Amino acid sequence: MSNSTLVFLKSCETRLYVIISQRTCVDPQTVKKMLMLQVSRCINFDFRHTMIHGAPGTLLGFASGARPGLPFRRCPWLLGVRKALCSQPASTYRRCPPSSRELLHLGLKQPAPCLIHPSYRTFSQGPKNPTPGYTLRTRLVVTLLFGGGILATWWYVYAEKQQKMQMQRMEQLKKVALGHGCFSLLDHTGQRRTKADFLGRWVLMYFGFTHCPDICPDELEKLTNVVKALDEEAGLPSVQPLFITVDPERDDVAAMARYVKDFHPRLVGLTGTPEEVREASQDYRVYYSKGPKDEDNDYIVDHTILIYLINPDGLFLDYYNRTVSDMQMLQSIRNHMKAYMKMSPK
Repeated sequence: MSNSTLVFLKSCETRLYVIISQRTCVDPQTVKKMLMLQVSRCINFDFRHTMIHGAPGTLLGFASGARPGLPFRRCPWLLGVRKALCSQPASTYRRCPPSSRELLHLGLKQPAPCLIHPSYRTFSQGPKNPTPGYTLRTRLVVTLLFGGGILATWWYVYAEKQQKMQMQRMEQLKKVALGHGCFSLLDHTGQRRTKADFLGRWVLMYFGFTHCPDICPDELEKLTNVVKALDEEAGLPSVQPLFITVDPERDDVAAMARYVKDFHPRLVGLTGTPEEVREASQDYRVYYSKGPKDEDNDYIVDHTILIYLINPDGLFLDYYNRTVSDMQMLQSIRNHMKAYMKMSPK
């Protein structure tokens, strides 16, 4: 074999070593050992004949002008190397860094190392030693305690604010010239009653008449429900309901007795002469007016529709019109009672 053939064979060996390492990412030492073992088998094979025939093209990095596949047909050991090195799927390897290709074009003085190993996809199982922290139960307890503290604080501030507003309202109502007089009327049993007879007790007072078709019964029914609800609450004083007529001409003692028995058993009906009724009505600024009579000699009395709350000192505290429900009225009276007991502890 000529010297030129040996030089060319050595050059092919170097090029083949670099290209196979670059394309397959196999350990470079393994490729070199395989080449050293197999080159001796083809020492008499003229590679120059392979490289100079055929259509232009390259095969595994051979010089241009070689016909694809010809070296493997002429030299079976190259086909064996190709099958051995490419037996694993290409998807299991990573590409070599571009520096290997750059060195190839620069003369292959120092081939770039290719130490890339097959990559496998795995799933994270979390840290082996998780960072210690608070458990879910501890976080839940802390959250509940924190939320409960905020709620309790809000409720305390709200209650204090409501009580302060209630006391301010009581002070303002005391300045109103309402209910400062002293009425004297007959109850439904015929006894004379005055304002002084009800001192020391909470009073709910309503002005109406017994021939009222709907409004008066509804308001007295609401008043009765509130009084019953207050009686059932422990720690609160009882309330005395009063019904004062604005139609003294028809509502005598007997008529009042028949009417009040349909409501609360403690309800007291009060009547009197037209002058006495007018005086009591004016003291609480209650307006009333008798309407025209019909063919049956019946008439309707137009009057102020209010329920008055009187404290144990006989002073007017609050009033409730038709738009106030029995539950709203109950809550208002409860607040008034609690505020009064704080202001006058006995």
